[in-house]
Amino acid sequence: MLRGRFVSRDGMDVVIDCCGVGYVAGVPLSTIDALPALSSEITLLTVMVVREDAIQLFGFGTVAERQAFLLLTSITGIGPRTALGILSSSTLADLRLKIVKGDAVGLQRLPGIGKKTAERIVLELREKIIAIVPAPATDTTEASAPAPAVDEVVAALISLGYSRATAEKAVRTVLAANPEAAVSSEKLLRLALRFAGGQ
Repeated sequence: MLRGRFVSRDGMDVVIDCCGVGYVAGVPLSTIDALPALSSEITLLTVMVVREDAIQLFGFGTVAERQAFLLLTSITGIGPRTALGILSSSTLADLRLKIVKGDAVGLQRLPGIGKKTAERIVLELREKIIAIVPAPATDTTEASAPAPAVDEVVAALISLGYSRATAEKAVRTVLAANPEAAVSSEKLLRLALRFAGGQ
């Protein structure tokens, strides 16, 4: 774990000042979206990867993200940066759903994942992913929300300057907490804006 002052960000790397020593840690977009303003104190759960030519730190905002990272890097052919790319391109709930359903084709759409690697993920992680990522409440709420409404709200948030990751996270969070928002694009957008603006 690292706890210190959030100094800077460069792409998917952040620098944390811990008692005068700056540590660089690679983080997924889900963690970046939850970061406070620069100079704020932050805490990241970390994984240290030691190689012959480098020692790298990777940071995560939640225990589940860190565990998912460790599971992914246990698969032959998936390195730390590929695992970060996967966690940045998919929510944990969606990743869990693909693995549990054996959706190797869907997994191949994630960055750096080919057919054989996707099949390995399904075979080796199906039972393990269930233990670290609980079945999401959004499985039912998202299904009840008309796809066009969700897409419309995500597009509206992006047009207002939010990143796609932030927009999708806001919509998912709102639907999980307020299933009734699914019936109104206007209400869904209002609540999503409130959530995204507070990040």
